Amino acid sequence: MTDDLLDRPTVHALLADGTTVSIRPALPGDREQLQGFYEEMSPENLRLRFFAASRRSAAQAADRACARHRPGYRALLAEADGRVIGIAEYDTGEQTGDPAKDDPAKDGGETGDEAKGTGGTGGAQHGGAQPKGAAKRDAEISIAVADGLHHRGVGTLLVEHLVSAARTEGITTFTADALTENHEVLRLFDDLGLRTSRRFEGPQARCVIHLDEDDAYLSAVEARGRAADVASLLPLLRPAVVAVAGAGRAPGSVGRAILHHLHSGGYTGRLFAVNPHVTSVLGVPSHPSVAALPRTPDLVIVAVPAVAVPALADECGRAGVRALVVVTAGLDHTQAQALLTACRTYGMRLVGPNCLGVSNTEPALSLDATFAADHPRPGTAGVAVQSGGVGIALLDGLSRLGIGVSSFVSLGDKFDVSGNDMLQWWESDGRTGLALLHLESFGNPRAFSRTARRVTRRIPVLTVDAGRTDAGRRAAASHTAAAATRTMTRGALFTQAGITATRSVGELLETAALFHSQPLPEGSRVAVVTNAGGAGVLAADACAEAGLALPPFTPATIDDLLAVLPDGAAVGNPVDATAAVSEEQLTECVDRLTRCPGIDAVVVALVPTAVAAATGDDLVRAVTAAPGRRERPVLAVRLEQDRAVLLLPAADGGAVPSYAEPQAAARALAHAAQRAAWLRRPAGTVPGLDDVETERARTVVAEYLAAHPDGGWLDPSTCADLLACYSVPQIPWAWAETEDEAVLAADRLRGFDGRVVMKAHWPGLLHKARQRAVHLDLRGDSQVRAAFRDLENRFAGLMTGVVLQPLAARGTELFAGVVQDEVFGPLVLFGLGGTATEVLADHAARLAPLTDRDVHELLTAPRCAPLLLGADGDPPVDLGELEQLLLRLSRMAADLPQLAEADFNPVLATPAGATVLDARIRLVPRRPQDPYLRRLR
Repeated sequence: MTDDLLDRPTVHALLADGTTVSIRPALPGDREQLQGFYEEMSPENLRLRFFAASRRSAAQAADRACARHRPGYRALLAEADGRVIGIAEYDTGEQTGDPAKDDPAKDGGETGDEAKGTGGTGGAQHGGAQPKGAAKRDAEISIAVADGLHHRGVGTLLVEHLVSAARTEGITTFTADALTENHEVLRLFDDLGLRTSRRFEGPQARCVIHLDEDDAYLSAVEARGRAADVASLLPLLRPAVVAVAGAGRAPGSVGRAILHHLHSGGYTGRLFAVNPHVTSVLGVPSHPSVAALPRTPDLVIVAVPAVAVPALADECGRAGVRALVVVTAGLDHTQAQALLTACRTYGMRLVGPNCLGVSNTEPALSLDATFAADHPRPGTAGVAVQSGGVGIALLDGLSRLGIGVSSFVSLGDKFDVSGNDMLQWWESDGRTGLALLHLESFGNPRAFSRTARRVTRRIPVLTVDAGRTDAGRRAAASHTAAAATRTMTRGALFTQAGITATRSVGELLETAALFHSQPLPEGSRVAVVTNAGGAGVLAADACAEAGLALPPFTPATIDDLLAVLPDGAAVGNPVDATAAVSEEQLTECVDRLTRCPGIDAVVVALVPTAVAAATGDDLVRAVTAAPGRRERPVLAVRLEQDRAVLLLPAADGGAVPSYAEPQAAARALAHAAQRAAWLRRPAGTVPGLDDVETERARTVVAEYLAAHPDGGWLDPSTCADLLACYSVPQIPWAWAETEDEAVLAADRLRGFDGRVVMKAHWPGLLHKARQRAVHLDLRGDSQVRAAFRDLENRFAGLMTGVVLQPLAARGTELFAGVVQDEVFGPLVLFGLGGTATEVLADHAARLAPLTDRDVHELLTAPRCAPLLLGADGDPPVDLGELEQLLLRLSRMAADLPQLAEADFNPVLATPAGATVLDARIRLVPRRPQDPYLRRLR
């Protein structure tokens, strides 16, 4: 076995009903238990599994699964409560050359017809496979699930894990024979989301399952995972019975504060305290232990000292508790590991440790299990934070604004429940219209990105981009014991997922107020209206600085506005309605602007005056009363306002956001315009690529790492081989280790005007130009010889040879590269290349795998983008070839987790195509991991 399941022998995942199972490889010591698993199956399920109700087949199947490992064979077990509840196997039928391993009789393997069949849920007939290294490899698959546990997703989950393992081993197809009456297994194969065909042969059906990883399969896995995830969170966020462990009689304890919040907040379920020294706390019945409670809690709030947490968690698990919220901080490594082990062993979802608690404001529940100062106001914003302080600030701000909270989870150290879990809950709860996140670290960013892309098309997802600076990242790491991420990588994640990333909690609330109360603008064209010219100028400057446009009005619009404004009004953009404007006049002006076809949003900057009959409150009513504000967003700016943002109520029950600073209004409006633009764009797909040899690339990588166990930078020949596997266009080149070889190579390569380029090479050389290890424009044998001698003399003891290339034609020099982030996976970068790469840092980045939309944005995001379209009379470059190059680079990075860095600089772009002139690739030993495989953290 070569995949992640070997490095982590046991992983945990959720079944369809939200319960936890462990999945691990079958081991020799499992033989007796596995045979018992088969023998406990009903005769009917045994017949479906083995095509005959044979107990002998059960023994042989157990022998086979628990025999010594051999290539091409994999058996995975699902366990719950310490017993096997399912098994899934695949077998390519490959031979090892070792008779002791290949002889099924010696290993107790299945033989003859008794090996056939699909089990309690599915099975297979063993057969031959294509030779190792062939383009396609087949494996026979078999599945069995314990009686009484069908329809809970055990078999499907096991097959998903088998599919992931098989892809790692280069297996492309599963086949299985099943009895036609075995409807469960046939439906399982049909519902996987993979391309499946079926052929009926008498009483049997031959199923062929193609293991291509495409969006349809990922979406099917995602849908199953979402349903299981939401089901697992019900005991946490909709518990019928809650207990607080650690609530004492003395005021000031966290446990007592949480118990008080639950009691005073009107929690509608059964509530208990766990305290061996008292019979009641705050009027709530108290019992000495969880086991002594009259009803088993769905949720236990753990507020005991760190040393007592592991034992209490184990007691909760044995009692049947389904979820824990651990507010306790300061757990050491041993205590933390024991806590997580208890939660995984007994299938409990865990929030924390080191957290503020959880809330769900559903009127039928009224769960407030936090120690915040006040109860959250019921509303429509879902909130998940890692920092308790940020959580308190958001709860207070959302309550003050009147937006309120649908549910709140303080993730704390995030051992289990994560932002990804909460996004799926909010997507399904029917109450949440806005999702607010504050995440200092990401456990599985690629899975988070897929979830966020889906969720944010339905509801806005906003976050604070924490840890943007080195100091911030250090603070985040020390606070959450989690590694921080690069600013560019986080930015790529947020951009691709459509997440609105703000720079502070204040900006988050300012933007949430707009998203909650106003429609999204259709574009970024803004009209500014004011009753004081200076305030209008400030608002106009703020909008322009935020990237919004203030277009001039058409003559018709100008006449329309002048008809309703007082004498002396200046109808440019901004519109100065003068201090004499009345409530009715301002209402009509704002309403007409919201209906103007060339305007997407209106910002009204107000200053209270005593010049006219209209007071400051009158002018505010004018803004909230404009009927057109329902069609396009309207924002108010009031410089005298004492709070950063307020929601001004309107007579029709709506609201208008009002900001104390024009910059805040402009930032919020710019975020709204960006969200609207993201929603208008197609979701994008990962294009298929021709001329890609993934298996050959994996062989190149394996051979290099076998010779260089610690990894390193590839030599030119290996680098070129790897690029050729993905059909990345490279300029012709030759390798030379002597002066005479260099002359011969130059004669073969002489290109434009017979000129060549010579580059020195030695392992680890990265910046040839900086080290003056390049000679350009070499003509004739004498110049080639002189250049070689120069490099040989200056880099004696280092240089292992030279690379010669024809001098490239004129074109635009670009940069393309990838870095494999330990947390986020591969990040593809693109921008201006050549010697300006590091000086100007004109790069854009997106996470792989790139969709067609990602590639388009990569090409258009850098400041150098106009050069690609033609500038100063130059023709445009071949954008199609550039897109192909980036897609192939993305595919290479996604296929090869061992690819730590790739640097194509320069890439020469011309109207005729795109060619890599210089490439550097670094490999490191790394096991592949499937980021979309269903498993708990």
